[in-house]
Amino acid sequence: MTEELALYLGRRAMEVALLLMAPVLVVTLVTGFAAAMLQAVTSIRDMTMGMVLKLACIGATLVIAGSWMTQTALGFTRDVFNLIQTMAK
Repeated sequence: MTEELALYLGRRAMEVALLLMAPVLVVTLVTGFAAAMLQAVTSIRDMTMGMVLKLACIGATLVIAGSWMTQTALGFTRDVFNLIQTMAK
């Protein structure tokens, strides 16, 4: 394995990881901010409300984007195994 290939695989792994995390992190950030604003406006101090909202939104995000996330991860895995097969020859 050359240095270029190792760097490519490392960079590509980081890109795929960030790409897979992005939808869930963005939804969690927006939901947490909205829940905090709602709690501040209504003076509700219940910590479970924000957590339940976040969990529900994360679940919905995984249902909506789950197949895309799976296909992206499988595509990266196929690429890695193809590179391993190419190197073995």
